[in-house]
Amino acid sequence: MKFIEYPDRDILALDLAGIIADELAEALHHQDRATLVVPGGTTPGPIFDDLSAVDLDWSRVSVSLSDERWVPETSDRSNTRLIKERLLVGPAAQAQYLSLYAPFPTPEEGLDSLIPQYQDHLPITVLLLGMGADMHTASLFPGADNLELALSATAPILLPMRAAGAPEPRVTLTAPVLDQAMNKHVVIYGDDKKHSLEQAQMLDPYQAPIRAVLDGATVHWAP
Repeated sequence: MKFIEYPDRDILALDLAGIIADELAEALHHQDRATLVVPGGTTPGPIFDDLSAVDLDWSRVSVSLSDERWVPETSDRSNTRLIKERLLVGPAAQAQYLSLYAPFPTPEEGLDSLIPQYQDHLPITVLLLGMGADMHTASLFPGADNLELALSATAPILLPMRAAGAPEPRVTLTAPVLDQAMNKHVVIYGDDKKHSLEQAQMLDPYQAPIRAVLDGATVHWAP
């Protein structure tokens, strides 16, 4: 794991957006398409703002969330809504979006309609993840109902996930899919998250799921 410290969050966002854009551009020199997987939540918003303006052949890029709450796009809780408002705009509006929500009552019912779209878009070219104070990443929460399967080498591409700290059911890319990304980045802010990351390196992935994707990743931190 590589750890990079930045003086502030604005510089982190600008620099990391440039790194991601360069990695996508490099991949597109050698292959027809590239896949970018990003987190939801408020943390990556400024990164999305900078990345969306980059001059890149976005028509050859597929974008997906690492996980999504099982709510319609009209919900304030929808991460898809954030992606469409802050990343898939400007030049990046040309990218293909791989949705992690389908209009079914539960993620279990909708999963079969979502998995096929990933068949031609793996491995992930560039992965950006966040981390919670409980050391979860994507929807891989400590104590979640499907965590053991999601961490296993035989995990499917997607799994539904329910956890005590997550109000809604969720669907998530599993640990092997995330860990096999060609370029892996984790962004965290503040001393508390930095301490949690240090803790995670001493725990197993069942206690600290972020541990499952840290090998070979670059962690970007700002106060």
